[in-house]
Amino acid sequence: MDIYVTDGIGSGRTEKGAFDAALFDAGVANYNILELSSVIPDGSKVVVEKIDRNAIGEHGYKLYAVLANASADKEGEEAWAGIGWVQNDKTGGGLFVEHHGSSEEEVNKLIQKSLEDMKKYRTQKYGEIHKKITGIKSDGRPACALVCAFYQSESWDTRK
Repeated sequence: MDIYVTDGIGSGRTEKGAFDAALFDAGVANYNILELSSVIPDGSKVVVEKIDRNAIGEHGYKLYAVLANASADKEGEEAWAGIGWVQNDKTGGGLFVEHHGSSEEEVNKLIQKSLEDMKKYRTQKYGEIHKKITGIKSDGRPACALVCAFYQSESWDTRK
């Protein structure tokens, strides 16, 4: 299974408006996002790619995803979000972690520390740590940065 990591930034008149603009920029605005925890299934390949699934005819479908997002609403304030991951080179299984903060450096450190901790007590062997981090500075309006790792989409119609 391919798991896609995409990112987006946006601003709006409200925090929800900024969040939706960031989802649109990430290419996943027209989905109902069902947030997952942190486990990458065996047989997975993580693909980092800015995509656009906003108009592919899946309006309202479920989208299974790991999501990191951050908001800022004061002029000059920054919002940073990121997802990090490790995988077993042989099985493809692994771990995701999501963080947010007020600087790229802060998010980078949080991802690094979390994945190092998570790897300690597991028997699986994982490769290097990978990260996707994005940020935005508020111009006084609400702003949002997000990173989304999505697994698959699914219709609500059980007959499909």
